[in-house]
Amino acid sequence: MARSETPRSIAAKRGMLARLFSSSTTLSFSSSLSTPSTPSTPSSSTPNMFSESVMEETIKNVESIITKWDPNSSSITRVTSLFHSNREEAEDFLESVKDLRRAMHALVSEHSTSDKLLLAQNLMQIAMARLEKEFYQILSAARDQIDPESISARSSEGSSNLEDENELGSGEEFKTAGESNTNVERVTALAMSSDLKSIADCMISSGYSIECIKIYKLIRKSIVDEGLYLLGIEEFRPSQILKMNWEALEHQIKNWLNAVKIAAKTLFSGEKALCDHVFSASQTIRESCFSEITIGGLNLFRFPELVAKCKKLPESIFPLLELYEALSEIRPDVELIFDSESTSKIKQQAVSSLHGLGESIRAILSDFESTIQKDSSKTLIVGGGIHPLTQKVTSYISSLADYSRILSDIVADSSPPRNTAFPEAYLESPNYDASSTPAVSVHLAWLILVLLCKLDRKAEGYKDMSLSYLFLANNLQFVLDKVCTTRLYVLLGEDWVFKHAEKVIQYASTYETMAWGNVFSSLPEKNPPLLSPEAAKECFQRFNAAFEEAYKKQASWVVPDRRLRDELKVSIAKELIPAYREFYGTHKATLTRVKDFEVFVRFSPDDLGNYLSDLFHGTAISGSTSPPTPR
Repeated sequence: MARSETPRSIAAKRGMLARLFSSSTTLSFSSSLSTPSTPSTPSSSTPNMFSESVMEETIKNVESIITKWDPNSSSITRVTSLFHSNREEAEDFLESVKDLRRAMHALVSEHSTSDKLLLAQNLMQIAMARLEKEFYQILSAARDQIDPESISARSSEGSSNLEDENELGSGEEFKTAGESNTNVERVTALAMSSDLKSIADCMISSGYSIECIKIYKLIRKSIVDEGLYLLGIEEFRPSQILKMNWEALEHQIKNWLNAVKIAAKTLFSGEKALCDHVFSASQTIRESCFSEITIGGLNLFRFPELVAKCKKLPESIFPLLELYEALSEIRPDVELIFDSESTSKIKQQAVSSLHGLGESIRAILSDFESTIQKDSSKTLIVGGGIHPLTQKVTSYISSLADYSRILSDIVADSSPPRNTAFPEAYLESPNYDASSTPAVSVHLAWLILVLLCKLDRKAEGYKDMSLSYLFLANNLQFVLDKVCTTRLYVLLGEDWVFKHAEKVIQYASTYETMAWGNVFSSLPEKNPPLLSPEAAKECFQRFNAAFEEAYKKQASWVVPDRRLRDELKVSIAKELIPAYREFYGTHKATLTRVKDFEVFVRFSPDDLGNYLSDLFHGTAISGSTSPPTPR
C-alpha cells in the first residue's frame, strides 16, 4: 500500500508529476521508445476518453500485483524472482506497469490534482524497484548463460527469437527446448536476454533509464573486463614495454596474438549483439552502454603500437609481422563492432597500431639493408666456402618470404632505392617490370642484390683470383638453393632463378679456366706430331709441376653444394684426362727404356681421376698438403 505523506511532500510530488508526465514531453518520449510489439502510447487526445473513475479503476487493478512484488515487503516475493518463478505473472506485471503509465499520463493531463496520482507514483516506484532488482538478478545469475560468446554465436545464427523484442519466451519454446541439454541452455539464454530487453524497455519507457543503464554497465563491464583479464590482457605503460627484455616481450606478444581474435570475434562481438538486443529501443543508450562496457578495447589495441616503438632489431620484425597480420585480419570485425561515434576511439586505436607496426617494419627492412651494405668484416672464408653473411641474409630473407602477403601491404608504397654504385650487371638482372611485379618480390630481390654486391666486394680480398670466383660460385649457389627450396621461388620466379643459375655457371667456368689453365696448357694440343723422347720428357715434367701446384693449392678449397662439386669435377676431368690419356699413351712406350722413367712420368690417367675425386672437400689446410704421388 502507499505510504503516508506530509502535505508538503504531496504538493511537491504533484508538481513533479505534472512536469514529469506533461503531455508535451513524456508522451512523445515514450512513443519514440516503444517497440512494434508494445501497444502504442496514447496520443494527446487519448486522456479525454478516460474518466477519472476509469483511471482510478485502472490504478486499483494494477495495485495488487505491483504491491505483491514489492521488494521491500515481508512476503515470500521479497526473496523470489518474478521472472524465474512465474512467467505468466511476469508478463502481467509488465502489462500492469504499462497500464499504470497510461493512467498516470491521463491523470496528469485531465486530473492533475487527483490524489490518485500520489498512489500511482508510489506504485510506479515499487514497480521500478522490483524491475531494477530483477534486472540485476538476471544479469548477475546469467553470467555464463548470456556470456558474449554464446550471444555472438546466436547472433550469427540469425535467431528470430532475438527479434521478438518485447515478448518473453513462450511456454511452447521451453517444452521443445527440453529435448536436449543444448537446447535447454540455448533457450534459457534466449529467455534471459528477452527478459532483460522487456525490463529495459519498460524501465526506459517509464523514465527510469538511468537506473537500468547503471546496473547494465556495472555488471556487463565487469564481465568484459574479466574476459580480457582471463585472456591475459594487461595494461602496460610505454616505459614498461620499452624496459622489458626480449624474452618477456615475446611472451606478451604470443599471449596477445592468442587473445585478440577471441576478444574481437567473441567477447566484443557478443557483447555488442546483447547490448543491441537489450537496448534496441534506443540507439543512443545502446551505443553509450557498449562504449563504456568495452573501454578495455583501447588497452587491447594499444599494445601493438607500444611494441612497435621498441628498439628496432632485425629479429623483431617477425613478431611485428605477426601482430600486423593478426590486426589486419580482425580489422573488418573492429570496423563493424565499433561503428559508432562513441566507440570511434577504439577503432582509431586499432588503425593507429596498424600504422605504427607498418612504419616500424619498414624501418627494420631499411636498417637491415644498411647493415648488409655496411658489413666491414675482412675475414676471408678458408677455401672459398659460404660466408656467414650469406647464410644470415638468405635465411632472413627466406623467412620474410613466409610473410609475403602481409609484406605486400606494408611495402606497397615504398620502392627500394637504385644504388648506382652497384655493378651494372647486377642492376640489369633480373629486369623487373614494376607495374606487373608484386612490390614484395621487388623488395626481396633488391635485398638479395645488395647481398650479392657485398659478396662481390668481399671476393676481391682473395689474392688468388680463381679462388675468388669459386667463392662467388659457392655463395650464389647457396642463395639459389635457398630460393628454390622456400617461398622465395614463387615470389622471384623462374626467370630470376634461371638468370642467376647462369651466373653460377659463369663463375665456375672462370674459376676452372684460371685454376687449371696452366695444367691444360702444359699438354700438347690435340693430335700433335710424335715428340722426341727428350721433348716428351720435358712435357711430362711441365705437366707434373703444373698439376702438383694446382692440386696442392686447391686441396683445402671447398664446394659445399654436392651437385656443383660434382659438375666441377666432371668438367675438369673432361678437359684434362682425355688429353693426358692420349699424350700418355702415345709417348709412354718411347720412354720406358729411359733411365728414371718413374721420376718424370709420375701419373697415370687413372691417377688423375683419383686425385680430382678428392678435391673440394676442404680436408687439407692450405700450404700443408704434400705433392701427390703415384698410386
